[in-house]
Amino acid sequence: MEREVRVRFAPSPTGALHIGGVRTALYNYLFAKKHNGKMLLRIEDTDQNRFVPGAEEYILEALDWIGIKLDEGIREGGPNGPYRQSERKALYMQYALKLVEEGNAYYAFDTSEELDAMRERLKAAKVASPQYNAITRATMKNSLTLPEDEVKKRLASGDPYVIRLKVPRKEEIRLNDMIRGWVMVHSSSLDDKILMKSDGMPTYHLANIVDDHLMGITHVIRGEEWLPSAPTHVLIYKFLGWESTMPQFAHLPLLLKPDGNGKLSKRDAEKHGFPIFPLNWEFTNPEDGKTEKIIGFREEGYLPEAVVNFLAFLGWNPGTQQELFSMEELIQAFSPERIGKSGTKFDINKAKWFNQQYLKAKTAEELSGYLTGQLNAKGIKFDASKISRIIELLKERVTFPKDFWEEGRFFFNKPEHYDTAVVNSKWTNEAVNIIVEFKDELKKESEVSADRAKDLLNQVLDKNGVKIGKMLQALRLAITGAGSGPDLMQIIEVLGVKETVSRIDSALQVLSEHVKA
Repeated sequence: MEREVRVRFAPSPTGALHIGGVRTALYNYLFAKKHNGKMLLRIEDTDQNRFVPGAEEYILEALDWIGIKLDEGIREGGPNGPYRQSERKALYMQYALKLVEEGNAYYAFDTSEELDAMRERLKAAKVASPQYNAITRATMKNSLTLPEDEVKKRLASGDPYVIRLKVPRKEEIRLNDMIRGWVMVHSSSLDDKILMKSDGMPTYHLANIVDDHLMGITHVIRGEEWLPSAPTHVLIYKFLGWESTMPQFAHLPLLLKPDGNGKLSKRDAEKHGFPIFPLNWEFTNPEDGKTEKIIGFREEGYLPEAVVNFLAFLGWNPGTQQELFSMEELIQAFSPERIGKSGTKFDINKAKWFNQQYLKAKTAEELSGYLTGQLNAKGIKFDASKISRIIELLKERVTFPKDFWEEGRFFFNKPEHYDTAVVNSKWTNEAVNIIVEFKDELKKESEVSADRAKDLLNQVLDKNGVKIGKMLQALRLAITGAGSGPDLMQIIEVLGVKETVSRIDSALQVLSEHVKA
């Protein structure tokens, strides 16, 4: 019988969740749901010194925002809890001791000074990467080199120790990565990783394997930074007798800087002014009192479905020309085999493009709340019946919801300034004369549709033998203050005859001294 697909997202609560972590969570979710499986959230908080209050809540809120529905975890509960590693401490020691008893791990009593001295000796001997391994452990203070009675004495007296994995000296370790294919490493290149720290807490290497096994995880989809540790993890599975149920691994490619040179970092976001975190984050360090403020995709105006689509394409592609995918469509199309091996550039312009597409796809009714909220916040009175119409005129031109006000403020405020470049190039005698005649024709109407406004303008143009290109920008300038924007006749219909005429009169007065021959 095939095992149920079970994946996990296992972040550390050390601060705001980076967008790379959100991508990892998304890929896990897509894979699990495609195979009718389950996804759980596990918090890897074994390093208590780096724990940041509020980080767990941030992680949950970020996952909720992008639409990931967890099956088990710190909030949902489930049959495999607890889901915080700090609450499973005794469990890890049990398996660490099993490894020691079976000769696959050992106690190490070396002090930090002794470890430093070992590294210095190796450096002096021109060893490129000094490490505690199958060779150097023979010269160190551990249960492999000390007499058995001394080891027992040290343990009984409470001497500080760590438990290290005993890596075999000559063994080829193989794993079949779902993205990279077969990965082969010789054990001589591995160090004896610490499994249990001196404070009694496990390291990631032991804790994640014990938890993945006990929680029935079938597939581990995680970042490329864990690929060098994967052979060590394979060894631990083997030593614990869990090889037959070892999960399949998939190591995701790095997210790179926009220019492709190096890993994407918080500094890149600060330098270029774009978000690399899902939500805003503010944290005051209790040690130095400094407050860290981070801008999120949500607060910048990105829609969650746009962020999901953008993240899905950071490394994966569907093998077709289709770019816009709903979450359900992504679930159906997703396959780890279509994830690239090499790093992928973080292109914020592509993120903006996705946001534009999703805004355009929404109805005016769905979007109207953004604009009405902005108007209410500014204390601007408006005709609610016209909001949907205004949204329709603007939505092709906006990237973020906040742009509705920036692009459409002229609907609610008469121009206070006029685009100088347009004044200098288009505010001519000829254009002004046409505008005056058009205004006079408009005044004869009680109300006007876009089509009627266009007919009136064409009549005036035909009568004077003037082409529309000679004066349309000047007319737009008079009504909106700008030289470009949505369809001008539609704007006139929304503003109405009285407001349009009033604006033309104001422009004629203000710009009377700027008329060009």
